[in-house]
Amino acid sequence: MRRPLARLRRPRRTAPPTPAGRIRRLRRRIALLFALVSALGLVGMTVIAVHADDASWRSQVDADLKLRTSEFTADLHYDEQGALEYPDPREGGYDCPPVTLFTGNGEQVAPLAAPHRPCLVVPTAALQAIADEALREGDLSRATVTAPNGHRLRLSAQPFSTSATENSDGVVVTAVDVSSNLDDHERLALLLAAACAALVAVSAVAGHWLAGRAVRPALAALDQQEAFFADAAHDLRTPVASLRLLAETGLRGGAETTEIMRRTLRQSTRMSELVDDLLTRARLMAGAVPLDREPLRLDQLVEAVVADTPADGHRVTVRAEPVVVHADAGLLRRAVANLLGNALAHGHAPGEPAAVEVAVGADGTVTVDDAGPGIPPEQAKSLFERFRSGAGSSGLGLSIAAWVAHAHGGSLTVDRSARGGARFLLRLPVPAQHRP
Repeated sequence: MRRPLARLRRPRRTAPPTPAGRIRRLRRRIALLFALVSALGLVGMTVIAVHADDASWRSQVDADLKLRTSEFTADLHYDEQGALEYPDPREGGYDCPPVTLFTGNGEQVAPLAAPHRPCLVVPTAALQAIADEALREGDLSRATVTAPNGHRLRLSAQPFSTSATENSDGVVVTAVDVSSNLDDHERLALLLAAACAALVAVSAVAGHWLAGRAVRPALAALDQQEAFFADAAHDLRTPVASLRLLAETGLRGGAETTEIMRRTLRQSTRMSELVDDLLTRARLMAGAVPLDREPLRLDQLVEAVVADTPADGHRVTVRAEPVVVHADAGLLRRAVANLLGNALAHGHAPGEPAAVEVAVGADGTVTVDDAGPGIPPEQAKSLFERFRSGAGSSGLGLSIAAWVAHAHGGSLTVDRSARGGARFLLRLPVPAQHRP
């Protein structure tokens, strides 16, 4: 009976990281590298500090021990027969710090005099071992040992000649309690280790924060790029489809050429305005449009915008009071044109011409009033965000007008007008010297 062939599983392919994911990964790597470099530097300084402290207290203790053994050795002398004469241990000269005198030949020594009432209990085996080592080396020897009571002791053994005529040697061994020195050293090491760990943690957090600040412009630019692509895909889809449909209709000969060309012109004009709005919004959000502020007559600017806007059968009335503001003429003209265009497009009932009233106040306000269906209260707060117009358009024009108002230190609000439609109120600050 044949067995079915085992199906080979293809290795699962992971999706490549997105640009934002790569930037965030770079942020983590920068933070990790910053933390590692800081950790290496702090650990290195900690090791150097601990080693320097250890060498400092050891050198001080060893210098005191050497001085003590040198003083004791200087008190040794020889009699007329060449025999060594040394102090009597019962006189207390060996007790504190404890001093043990060894003599011997070859490689081993034996105790000759020891403390009578020592202030420290020094292990005999440790004394013998360091004395033998000093005798073999013929030089000063040091060691750290543990006493039976748990205290740490520092031993110093110095060899000397015990006879003026014979080849025999001796060793003086001195001890001192270094428990307090070691405890202080260990506390310092622990304190430095804790401080090093805390500083490494702080540097890691700081590195993460700094890396975030470093990559934030890149993420913002990436978000703006993605927003621009989304806006373009969303807003250009309808006019492109309309143009394609008009082209197919013209090829089939299903309508008059003049009407097709007229509709094609309207769609291309709309597409041009959308592209212009998209580019303007992208430049505004990227901060690539500097404000060129200059004193200008707001009433004259609004009248010029109304005059340049084709009415197409609609009626626009203007009431303006003279007022001077400091603003960017190009951006402010674009904002007023967007508000007026929005009122002409949506501020009327279907099949009826729009009746729009534009008023300019001496306090720097521009009011655009229409008689359309108005704005629902729940949409008023989000009306100036893209894709939130609620009237079948992209909302780019209103979002650009709101951005221009805020960039000049003003505001753009919407409310219900007395005529039942929408009232857009653009406020701009008026300099003190130009206020009525």
